[in-house]
Amino acid sequence: MEQLLVGIEALTIKQIAMFIIGGTLIFLAIKKGYEPMLLLPIGFGAILANIPVVPGIAGIASNEGVLGILKNAGITTELFPALMFVAVGAMVDFTPLLQMPSMLFFGAAAQFGIFMTILFALMLGFNIKEAASIGIIGAADGPTSIFVASKFAKHLLGPISVAAYSYMSLVPIIQPAIIKLLTTKEERKIRMEYKEVKVSKTVKILFPICVTIVAGIIAPISVTLIGLLMFGNLIRECGVVERLSQTAQNELANLVTILLGITIGSTMTADAFINVRTGMIMALGLFAFVFDTAGGVLFAKFLNLFVKKKYNPMVGAAGISAFPMSARVIQRLAKEADPTNFVLMQAVGANVSGQIGSIIAGSVVIALLS
Repeated sequence: MEQLLVGIEALTIKQIAMFIIGGTLIFLAIKKGYEPMLLLPIGFGAILANIPVVPGIAGIASNEGVLGILKNAGITTELFPALMFVAVGAMVDFTPLLQMPSMLFFGAAAQFGIFMTILFALMLGFNIKEAASIGIIGAADGPTSIFVASKFAKHLLGPISVAAYSYMSLVPIIQPAIIKLLTTKEERKIRMEYKEVKVSKTVKILFPICVTIVAGIIAPISVTLIGLLMFGNLIRECGVVERLSQTAQNELANLVTILLGITIGSTMTADAFINVRTGMIMALGLFAFVFDTAGGVLFAKFLNLFVKKKYNPMVGAAGISAFPMSARVIQRLAKEADPTNFVLMQAVGANVSGQIGSIIAGSVVIALLS
């Protein structure tokens, strides 16, 4: 009978709190639809990791446990995030960006919040590598956030991942408030000319190859990030390995998502997660998202001072990597201001460029600190 009570006796208030936090993530995933593919396994992984450990029996999240083995094999080695880039690359269509190359500037401008957040994190007492890992939350790119955190701040992987995916799911709530604060209704009514430009298959095939070579030469450390993303895209665009493309988009993406999510959840032990630093990380993550959105909008308004054909400032906000959610939000706001205004394709182009911009930003941070 005493053996049956060991777990109850070992249960702490903090572990009960983690059960509630894990349950909240599961609730948000199921009831609210907030990034369910990741938040659901993360939430359940957090519950598993906080089950009291019976003396003499390895816990599921310990180095000898199943989740501990997965963490050491997939997170510590950066394997899971790297495989996720292949899957993401196979899902992304860069055609809107190739049709409107100027949108690439917005993908760069919308990374402004990353570097602002790094400075604020340093001021709050985080060391430079922790601050860099926190700042990447603003990229609105979960795999990049996980990749950088697994390299520089493994002990913060749980809160950083939760912050990244939570705020990505809240883009439809966060971005409209920031955009309306920084723009007038007349600015949101601005129409942008769109011309249908045919992009040849040759260009689509050469694009991922050329980007990989150029990025690899300029910043060799970026090859894991940009190279695997572009490899996934090459599989998609070449047209001769449809089975591999579908496997990358479906089976690979689904399998890695499950393993990545539940493994990240297993790092959310009570002692590591329930502390002041976690609250600071969540606050800084929101700060990064706000400044990334603001940076894109303000950059578009700055460009409008010098160009004849004005940019709709909202398109700049789509330069974050939350694809295609951010582009849809921008189109909805454009229709609210003018029901006949259509800026979806321009927003998609900026949004796709944000996929590249977030990875380059992550690569720059890794290169500077390695």
